[in-house]
Order: sequence, then C-alpha cells, then structure tokens
Amino acid sequence: MKLLCSMLLFLIINTLYSQNSIKGTVLDANTKEGLAFVNIYFTDIEKGTSTNEKGIFTIENLPSGSHTMLVSFIGYETKSLKISIPNTSNITIDLSPTAIEMEAVIISTPFHKLQSENVMKVEKQSIKTLKANGAVNLADGITNIAGVESVTTGLSIGKPVIRGLSSNRVLVYVQGVRLENQQFGDEHGLGISDSGIESVEVIKGPASLLYGSDALGGVLYINPEKFAETNTQKADFSGNYFSNTQGYNTNVGYKSSENNFKFLFRGSLTEHADYKTNSYRVTNTRFKEQDFKAGMGYQKNSFKTEFRYNVNNSKLGIPEEIGEQSTSKTPLFPFQNIANHVFSSKSTVFFNDSRLDVNLGYIYNDRKEFEDDILQAVLYMKLKTANYDIKYNLPKLGKFETIVGVQGMNQLNTNYGEEQLIPDATTNDFGVLATSHIHFETADVQLGIRYDNRNLNVDSGLQKDFNSFNSAIGVKTNIFEKITARVNLATGFRAPNLSELTSDGVHEGTNRYEIGNNNLKSEQNFQTDVALEFKNEHVEFFVNGFYNKINNYIFLSPEGTVIDNKPVFTYLQENAKLYGGEIGLHIHPHPLDWLHIESSFETVTGKQDNDSYLPLIPANSLTNTLRIEFEKPWFKNAYAFIKLRTTFNQDNISAFETSTNGYSLLSTGLGGDFKLFKNIATITLSGTNLTNKTYINHLSRLKPDGIFNMGRNINIGLTYNL
Repeated sequence: MKLLCSMLLFLIINTLYSQNSIKGTVLDANTKEGLAFVNIYFTDIEKGTSTNEKGIFTIENLPSGSHTMLVSFIGYETKSLKISIPNTSNITIDLSPTAIEMEAVIISTPFHKLQSENVMKVEKQSIKTLKANGAVNLADGITNIAGVESVTTGLSIGKPVIRGLSSNRVLVYVQGVRLENQQFGDEHGLGISDSGIESVEVIKGPASLLYGSDALGGVLYINPEKFAETNTQKADFSGNYFSNTQGYNTNVGYKSSENNFKFLFRGSLTEHADYKTNSYRVTNTRFKEQDFKAGMGYQKNSFKTEFRYNVNNSKLGIPEEIGEQSTSKTPLFPFQNIANHVFSSKSTVFFNDSRLDVNLGYIYNDRKEFEDDILQAVLYMKLKTANYDIKYNLPKLGKFETIVGVQGMNQLNTNYGEEQLIPDATTNDFGVLATSHIHFETADVQLGIRYDNRNLNVDSGLQKDFNSFNSAIGVKTNIFEKITARVNLATGFRAPNLSELTSDGVHEGTNRYEIGNNNLKSEQNFQTDVALEFKNEHVEFFVNGFYNKINNYIFLSPEGTVIDNKPVFTYLQENAKLYGGEIGLHIHPHPLDWLHIESSFETVTGKQDNDSYLPLIPANSLTNTLRIEFEKPWFKNAYAFIKLRTTFNQDNISAFETSTNGYSLLSTGLGGDFKLFKNIATITLSGTNLTNKTYINHLSRLKPDGIFNMGRNINIGLTYNL
C-alpha cells in the first residue's frame, strides 16, 4: 500500500515536461488531394483530432517521446505510425484506397497494436455493429462474435462463453478494471448496459499472463466510449423499440473537451415484457434496467488521468414455468434486484522514452433475490472489490518493447439475507508480470512470465492459499506475401472460487442444493492456438484452431440425494480437454466493392479424460451473410444485410444434460445516416428469427423445461446527434 501511495503521489506532481504540438497533412495516395475528416489518434496518449477540408490537422499538448499514431478513414487503408515528439517538421501521410474495412487498435493486449500487427489473435466488434444486427442487449450482442456464445436465463440474463468456457473461467474488464459481480452463478448476468460502450474485444484462450486468475478461458474486454475531441462538444439521444417484447431502450449523452479538461455523461432506461415464442409468452422473462455513466479527464504535458463511474440498477424476472400471459414489464416473483457500481481511474505519466500506467478500480455489487411474495430478500449479498493494475513500459531497447507490472485485488463478501449460499469471506490476489514484444525482420515474437498468489479467508476459519507460475510465447510471421501465421502457446490457471469451496445451501436461481468442496485444487491449463490468414484487396480467409488441456477441471455433479426437496449437487474435479476452432471467408469482389459475402463456421468439443462430455458446450454453427454498403446524396454510410445462421444438433452432452436439435435463423437489416433539422441522424431497422422458428438453444437454462427461445423480433432504432 505504501508503494502504491508513493506512485500515486508521483503521478500527481510529475508534470514537468515541455508542451509539444504536431502538424501534418493527409493525402489521397493516387490524386495527392487532401482528405477531409480523417481520424488522427495517438493510441497511448488517447488523444486525437480530424483533418479539415484540406486534409490538415494539428494536435497540441503532447508529451515528449516515441508514440503510436493511428490514421484511419472509411474506404482507405489504416496506417499505424511511430512518431517522435518533439517534431518541428510537418508530416505528410499518404493513404491508399482499399475495399478492406478499417482496422482498429486492440486495447486488451499490452502493446496497443493494430490486429494486423498483433501477435495474439483478438476479435473486436463495435457496439454499433452488434446493435445493427438486432441485438437486444450486450449479452445477446456478443454472440455475433466468432467463438463467443452466451449461457442465458431468458432474455435479461446472459453469461459469456468463450470456446466452451464460462463463469469464473472468463474475465470481464470494463472501464479498464476487472468486473466482479458474483459471476459464479449460472443465473448471474453481466450487469452492464451497452449504453456508453464503444466496442468489445475478445481474447480467446489463456490470458493469465496479462490478467491473472480466472482468465483461464479468455477475456471479454469492454471499451467505454471515448471523450470528445479537443475543443469540441457533442450531444446525442437515441431510442430503440423491440416488437417481440414490446420493449424499448432510450439513452441520452453529452460530452465536451477543452485543451486540458474533458467530461462526459450518459443515462439510459430499458424495459421489456416477457418475450414471445411462436406459441406463448415465457412468463417472467420481463425486466427493467437503469444505467448511468459519467467520466472526467485531465491532460497536461506529460501527465493524463481520467475517472469514470457507472451505476447499473436492474430488476430481473427469473422464469420458472409458462404461466401468466401478459405484456406487463414489472417482474413477478421470483426476481433479482441488482445494483452494480463501478468506480475507475486511469492515469499515465510519460517520460522521454517510457511511461507508467496506473489503473485503479472499486466495484460494489449489491445483489438481492426475492422469492414467493416475500418483500424481504431471501438471498442478499454485498461484494466489494478493490483492484489495481500498475505497469511500467520500459524504454525500447533495440528490437525489444518490454512491460513489467503488478496487479492485485482485495475482495469482501458479506451476507445479509435469510439464506446463505456462500459464507462471509475475504479474498486477496497479488501478481507480478513481465512481457516483451520483439521485432525481427520477418517475424514478431511476444513472450512473458508471471507469478500469482490468491489468499482466501472465510469467517468460519477456513484459510486457503493458491499459487501459480504462468508463461506465454507467441509468434506472428508472413509465411507468404499475403498469408500471415500466428502461433501462441500459453498456460493459465484458475483458483477455486468461494462458491466451489464453501457453498452449502439452496441456490434458488438454479433450483438445487449445492455443496462445496474445500479440497479442490487450482485448475491449470495449457493451450495451443494456430491462426492462418490470407488477405488481399478483395478476399479474406482465416482458419483458427486450438487445443486446450485443463488439469483439475471443476464441475458440478448430481449426488443422487435430496435436501429441502431440492436435488443435491457437489463439486468434483477431473482432467479435461477442449478443442476446435473457427473458419471464415469474406469476399468483396472487384469492381463490386460495395458487396460483401461473409461465411464463418465455429466448432468446439469438450471432454473429460474419462471420455465423458463437458456440460454447456455450444453446438457447432455456420453463419452466412450477404451485406451491401452504399451512399446516396440523402443517405450516407448506408448498409443492408441478410444473414442465415445454422446451429447444428448438439448430441455431445454431459451425463445430466439433454441433447438439442439444430435450427436455422434468418435475419435482415438496413440503416444509415441522414440529415434531420441540420444535424445527423442514424436510423436502423432489423429483424431476427424472421420465420418465427421454434427452437431451443443448447446454452439456454430453460432447456430442461422445454421452453423455447425468442421468436420473431423487429427492432427499429433512431439516434440523433445535436
């Protein structure tokens, strides 16, 4: 703690370096004419601007040193440039036209590189794109990302699944800090609104090197919206209507930025009635959600900092059986009432050739569950989590970029309800890491090593310590001119969570009596990832394959007895393996650059060493999309698409699961920008499950009761920028 306070004090007082500015011009490489409205963004400084009508840009108040500048514009290649500051000469940048879509910077990996430069394969999607595909909420939207699914309880509750792994095996980061919200429970959702979110990144595979325990299966990294560009202000409001649930969400936001100070806020309200299948409404899948986000930033010379706050309050119905047929939006009993508060700060001090990053977070999760018309919460838990992430980017040494850091967490779980599923306890994590990116002429190599300790103290007297060393190495190289290969080898670990070690009680949301096992060992895995990509101006093709060996895999198993009329489940361990991958093709044929033909296939298999299948493994799926992009004088950035997603039978099931049949879902949509009252408005129209297919997803927790997933849904949305 003393070291942490010293570093924070150092951050506050260290603003001694000179102020710098940079000027430049962005040109079309063919015509040599200036390009207007090109995005200029310094990725490590998190500061940017746009070119004027002549293609000229200026950015002031920049720290000295070597920084990465991203230059991007729709219809042109994206360039990543290393810029040395101070720089007294004007910079000229040529951009070449291309049909390939703009690349974005990957934030979840430590060196903030374009995906084409990244050694790790990371999937990234903007929230705008996910919503354009008809996603009702964030948990629904992430299922459009290759290799990602969701364990759902109705419409409102969803948990990310990355290549067959979920719950505490997948870490979620929001506002740059680790999100903790009792994610051990099958019916415990994300607790995050897509309002005020810019994009989602997915690391598929062990990420313990970067994030420690619980990143054994991967990371869902959620990027908040950026602040406004310097000396600008923006305001917008939007609304969406969903026909199936007669639901809506609305949000309004405002942000402003001056030379040194910037701030933003955004509020949203969401309400949905029970979702409808072809035959009935699924009782008590209704929910209400209020969300508020705020941020404030300051940047001066070689120091920048930002503070963000998010509060999300949700009232979520828990469906049990088909009963009342209603379009009411007020949840019935049983229901959850959850308040999730996220406080975060993110600060950086820039030196001439290095920098220090400090991320701090505090998450307060207040979870109540109500049963049987009782106004007092039966289950009431408060989870308070403070975490820190301090990294020092060392000066570049020859071909080496190196980062060293420490991360940690202090977590307190407290019970206040009549029932107690998991006891009061304190958890402390500490980890230290070092990772390097090495640039060779024909290849890039990234490697690292890390040590972690988790200490768990239960109020009843139980104490547990878990330790682990983990490492990773990856290589990216062009084996041919247009073919890029990535090979990553990584270990990961996950210490047993409080529920797995100590639970002893009825878990109402899952309708079972759960008994923990305090003899559980840490899960430890080793994963091999191989990715091949072919890309030219009009064709993109990729193949990703993985093999994941997990020792001491923890799972729940029925014991065959009953307590309080509930079946008893206990936690067991067995070695396991998962394997599979993704294949994708994207064609945008010349001269029809506006036409996009996309196809992808995903598969994963999970088995114990005794050849029994693991539970909650998503079925194989094939997605085919036809998409067009067009421009009209009155309709800009316009698009239209039609998509057919086929999910196959899932017969590879665990001993206490039921198999599911395959199905195909047809979706379509269109949208674009137009001028309304002198300002820009964006309209979207989409339809999902257009044939009103009756089906059951294998990862639906309503599957054992034979309850169908949502039927046809039409979504219309409007965003207006002031």
